Amino acid sequence: MVDLTDPGGLLSPGDGAWLCAMLGRAIALLGATGEVRLKAVGDAEMDEAHRRYCDIAGTTDVLTFDLSEHPGVLDADIMLCVDEAGRRARERGHEVRRELLLYALHGVLHCLGYDDHDDESFARMHAAEDDILTRLGVGPTFGDAAAGVAS
Repeated sequence: MVDLTDPGGLLSPGDGAWLCAMLGRAIALLGATGEVRLKAVGDAEMDEAHRRYCDIAGTTDVLTFDLSEHPGVLDADIMLCVDEAGRRARERGHEVRRELLLYALHGVLHCLGYDDHDDESFARMHAAEDDILTRLGVGPTFGDAAAGVAS
């Protein structure tokens, strides 16, 4: 189950519903079960959370809080920065909701054991993101951006 909270009304209802439905499909493709709670936030709230939980000043794209006690069973709170997604989406030439789906999927993959802290794991994680997004019909999003190709 995927649930979205958007207290600031940063997303249209249609985009919010699309994001939840697509992430739910991605989770099913990954063979995972459980719950993911998304929260759409702006730069100010993300900056505050980034400082509070990571001791890093400034906004970021996504923060993931993995609460699960069982491998493969999701219990996660994921904060998505709509302002950052807007900036990146403009750079990459696609919709904000597509960028937010990338961020949400990134958070889910972290909860399922993926990491991106060294070159090899970074490449593996982002290849998995683009594979899932392609299978969903969205298309590669991270890899195309990394190669400088708007998708």
